[in-house]
Amino acid sequence: MKTKKFIRSFIAFSSLYLFLLFVGRENIAWWFKPLLIPFLLYIVSVSDPFRTQKILLFALFFSWVGDVLLMFANQHALLFILGLISFLIAHLSYIILFQRQNKINENKNYLWFIPFVIIYLVTILRFLWPFLKEMKIPVLVYAIVISLMLLMSIKAYFQWGKPSNRWVLIGALLFVISDSILAINKFHSPVPMSSFWIMSTYLGAQFCIMTGILQKK
Repeated sequence: MKTKKFIRSFIAFSSLYLFLLFVGRENIAWWFKPLLIPFLLYIVSVSDPFRTQKILLFALFFSWVGDVLLMFANQHALLFILGLISFLIAHLSYIILFQRQNKINENKNYLWFIPFVIIYLVTILRFLWPFLKEMKIPVLVYAIVISLMLLMSIKAYFQWGKPSNRWVLIGALLFVISDSILAINKFHSPVPMSSFWIMSTYLGAQFCIMTGILQKK
């Protein structure tokens, strides 16, 4: 009951935050951002214990650290790098998490999707590469890791039961969309309503992955 209450609170709070972004009140929404992921941290922490609980908490915690650091990224380039590292740790945690969950079968159909993930990776890097300057290596590493995270979610889709496999795949896809919009907006050209699209897909990603893992436990 307590978990359901906080899920509803997260949805309501996130909706208010996204509404503020949608209507252009980013100065107000800025104060809400650090309060969003803690809802998910609490939901996971009070759930019945499960084998990968600490890994999920670890991923959410570093996502929250990344959120806070990116709030101040315009003040110093180092803060953007540190934010990138925080999310890199979060994605590595999700990769480990997807691998350690129990599987229903050893379906190998996910291997057919490797070329599509590689196409995404090559396309986004070729699109951004001329504009990255000194950020080439950090962005390259990050793009490889998030692509691997996406591939592991596809593997989970074929090897886990329903509906957790669907939640996790949708979450990973939303994460890729969110990070792609963020990268294009920062390094290539401004994306209209970028904050709204980045954060709506990001919050959706975190919620879907959390939901999938909690249903899988």
